[in-house]
Amino acid sequence: MRELPSEQLDPRIKSVWRINDAIWIILCFLICFIPFAIVGSVEDESWVTVVMAIIGAFFAVLAVVCLVVLPPIRYARWRYQMSEGFLDIARGIFWRKRFVIPFIRVQNTDTRQGPLMRAFGLSSVTVATAAGEHEIPGISTAQAEQLRDHAAELARIAREDV
Repeated sequence: MRELPSEQLDPRIKSVWRINDAIWIILCFLICFIPFAIVGSVEDESWVTVVMAIIGAFFAVLAVVCLVVLPPIRYARWRYQMSEGFLDIARGIFWRKRFVIPFIRVQNTDTRQGPLMRAFGLSSVTVATAAGEHEIPGISTAQAEQLRDHAAELARIAREDV
């Protein structure tokens, strides 16, 4: 079996993941909790209080798992490496995935940066093939641009060699 790729993401991506997950958890919590809070304020039913407590406990556990436990594990599992012939990506906590993308198949390379990643000075590199897109998230912006340009150059060279 081939060794895991050697390059890791920028450690700041853990903060981006935490903030992103916290926003989604809070939104989902509010969507689930507010209807029961409204019913509880209108009617004096004990079952509404029990449901609200269960929802609160569930989202508290979800927050701890998603914001404290998973980001370091996810960061440790995300690896990539670029060689002269292919891009190797390994990721996943429970379902581990490994992608080996030959540069002969690469059609396009892009960098992406949302507002949260921009605030942390990070970008994502996307490599597109006919089979789909593969993204390497959480690389410093300067390194992402170098990686994108190098991948595009290796793809051009691979196509010329055929």
